[in-house]
Amino acid sequence: MKLEIFTKNEHKELHNVIIANIRDLINNKNLEPGDKLPSERMLSERFEVSRSNVREAIQKLEFYGILKSKPQSGTFVADIGQVAMNGMMDDILGLEDPDFKSLVETRILLELKTVRLAAKRRTDDDLKSMELALEAFKEKVLNKENAVQEDLLFHLAIAQACGNSTINRMMLIITPEIINNFEKYHVCDKNQSEKRLKEHQDIFDAIKEQNTQKAKQMMKNHFVELYKYCYNI
Repeated sequence: MKLEIFTKNEHKELHNVIIANIRDLINNKNLEPGDKLPSERMLSERFEVSRSNVREAIQKLEFYGILKSKPQSGTFVADIGQVAMNGMMDDILGLEDPDFKSLVETRILLELKTVRLAAKRRTDDDLKSMELALEAFKEKVLNKENAVQEDLLFHLAIAQACGNSTINRMMLIITPEIINNFEKYHVCDKNQSEKRLKEHQDIFDAIKEQNTQKAKQMMKNHFVELYKYCYNI
């Protein structure tokens, strides 16, 4: 078994090569919507890359709606025309990794909507998930430990409670990168952890009360430092 170790940029470049190869395969074989692609093993051998890298490239194309995988059946071309597919493939290959500032800005825009939906739609199970995340965050804060992951897990629990799978997926995509860079860019003062804890509690209480306007306002209060970072206020 071949062991492949890549940097982040090399990993992205490899995925782009595989995606371009899949695009060329679809075009050269004149595959139409509903046609089946060769298996991961066959693609791996054809492109001379590992199956895991083929799988990751396919998952990326699935995310953008270009391919569809069916359990026990295989991977199929989605129901879009060839011109649209090629245009989307070119757009995917031209995508740049988002900088941290744009990730934070996206998070703010998403969460101001997410928290209102969560307040409106939350279930008792959602409240339990948020409460568990809040307790984990509280424990780390009171012990003066790093609580960045617990902080963002609370926000992911809110995203899950909003009842919108697309928003939830987007939060899951951007959150790991935010975690990796949160302290690197010194966005929030470590000495304000207890303040953020109270803000989390205020957000949770508003969601529990199903007060959508209050929930949005509490989230805006919580994002003051992020606003300053993004917009240099």
